[in-house]
Amino acid sequence: MERTSNRNLLVTAANPKSPASEGYRALRTNIQFSTLDKHIRTIMIASAQMNEGKTTTVSNLAVTYAQEGKKVVVIDADLHKPSLHHVFIQPNHVGLTSLLSGQQQLEDVLCKTAIDNLSLITSGPIPPNPSELLGSKYMSELLKQLKDEFDVILFDSSPILAVTDALIVSAYCDGVVLVVHGGKVKKGAVQKAKAQLEHARCGCLVSF
Repeated sequence: MERTSNRNLLVTAANPKSPASEGYRALRTNIQFSTLDKHIRTIMIASAQMNEGKTTTVSNLAVTYAQEGKKVVVIDADLHKPSLHHVFIQPNHVGLTSLLSGQQQLEDVLCKTAIDNLSLITSGPIPPNPSELLGSKYMSELLKQLKDEFDVILFDSSPILAVTDALIVSAYCDGVVLVVHGGKVKKGAVQKAKAQLEHARCGCLVSF
């Protein structure tokens, strides 16, 4: 039952002609045209708090880029409560943390998904020091390597107001999509999350 439910999160793959799928394609287009002087290739999907839909958003956005013919990798950088491996039905015994700690090489953690042109790096085992791993020189080196292999790099992240991890990841990105659950999250929380992103000197793209 869980397997079917998780696959249904990928509406862009299951029902590409649906209004929801069109909404994700519109988001992709808005990102592409959000700046005229900068080619946006690395994007973090974030939220102020938990359960606002960032994982669903990053998964479907990744599919729309792949459907466009782009070579895409989506990375689970939520090292506290990872979930992309559930969405794409992949094991998570190795992943980003294995790579950043020097235990594995990129080819050992890069997973092919059922979607053409779309690869996945799961979180890997949850570490005791997520922020230190994400802020390490190995992360910068990983991004350089991925930019040589992929057209678009997407990050799922921890909630901005919960831990500092998302702000660290945002520094590597060309932009951020801030997902907001309308009617659930308070306006003050969104404003605080946005201010923290801007303080981290990150280009911020806001989606409601």
